[in-house]
Amino acid sequence: MHIHILGIGGTLMGSIAQLARAQGHKITGSDNVLYEPMQSQLKRAGIDIQLPYQDNSIPSAADLIVLGNAGLGRGNPAVEALLASGKPFQSGAQFLGQHILADKWVIAAAGTHGKTTTASMIAWLLECAGLNPSYLIGGVPMNFETSARLTDSPFFVIEADEYDTSYFDRQSKFLHYRPMTLVINNLEYDHADIFPDLESIENQFHQLIRRVPALGLIIRHGLDQNIDRLMNRGCWSEQLRFGVVTPSDRGDLDIAIEPASGNVEIDGLQVGTLSWSLAGAHNSANALAAIAAARHVGVPPALSLDFLEGFRGVKRRLEVINTSNRYVLYDDFAHHPTAIESTLEAVRAKVGAAPIYAIIEPSSHTMKLGTHQPRLIAACESADQVFWLESQPLAFDLASLVKPSGHHVAQNPSTLAAALNTALQSEPSTAHIVIMSNGNIDQLKVVLSEALPHA
Repeated sequence: MHIHILGIGGTLMGSIAQLARAQGHKITGSDNVLYEPMQSQLKRAGIDIQLPYQDNSIPSAADLIVLGNAGLGRGNPAVEALLASGKPFQSGAQFLGQHILADKWVIAAAGTHGKTTTASMIAWLLECAGLNPSYLIGGVPMNFETSARLTDSPFFVIEADEYDTSYFDRQSKFLHYRPMTLVINNLEYDHADIFPDLESIENQFHQLIRRVPALGLIIRHGLDQNIDRLMNRGCWSEQLRFGVVTPSDRGDLDIAIEPASGNVEIDGLQVGTLSWSLAGAHNSANALAAIAAARHVGVPPALSLDFLEGFRGVKRRLEVINTSNRYVLYDDFAHHPTAIESTLEAVRAKVGAAPIYAIIEPSSHTMKLGTHQPRLIAACESADQVFWLESQPLAFDLASLVKPSGHHVAQNPSTLAAALNTALQSEPSTAHIVIMSNGNIDQLKVVLSEALPHA
């Protein structure tokens, strides 16, 4: 079958392209622009791509058109050409569920935060155990060469996103996946551009829970009140509760970790110690979820703990991108106050009293709308200095909000780099600079590498 994919440059759609190609289909695609890492992955897969969208973007020989979400609505020339052609079409998530996941044991990592890292961990644990899993991850796991692959294994690990599917399919993507093993890391309000409130997000998660079979397993954070409320709406599968605890307060969790020691307990019995390179309580929680998911398909927890020592993380998750005698520069995908707070707390725990400089670009829809204004200052408490990059118009006055707390606001990377460089001149010790954004920060990285001291 000849499948043409609109939005092929996105992580999900580009990954679907590679999976469908592995099934033996002829794949072509269109997009407006193409960025790394998907550009190189699609090139290696030998997939022809047409840029930008035009009214002739739909090949006459294509049997099926698969659409992504970003920028693909009415008025897009490729969408208008598709509708005029009369060719059959599906959303990417629908195609994935029907044609790729249908005969697999799906292990899905869902939640507001940590999906990419948790899915990457699960795939790595199954890989180390010799289970050769298929996977699709919305990022670049450093332990694998690509963000997606298809194997003959019965197991498929997927990052399960709650964002809607396409302009004609408004349900959450994960409702197409039908997992046997479901992880719910956490649940908070996000995606203010499509969800009016937390309840509307919970409705989608409730529909997801209704799709897990009775013999499946829901692995859920046991210390999240929003998840408690969600599960009280109804659950028809076994639950396993995980969480990060203090030595004196394990509570009624099924699997728990004490972060200071790394000791992991399951059903009250210690099964081993987590010893690895990742920092932060949020990553410890992600590890518990991954261990539990791997256990559900037969990987002993003690083995998983050993395997996690070799887990290298995910690009743009506290990834070190540059170092000198004066600073260490990190790239992180945090774009929600909870994620910003967790990232900075993880860095603080790692570097002690060393100076931490936070660079935050509010580029997500929710951040640009100002939905989380009341939490922005508190989320940055672990940083010594905070620099905001306001490179796009915001729906609120960022400067008025953050400057009274001593934060800096810049409208372009060059201005920010100059202010950061001035601040670094007075630092007697190595500073840790953390860029946090879910946007494309390539220009910012180039400007910082040129402006900051190299010795």
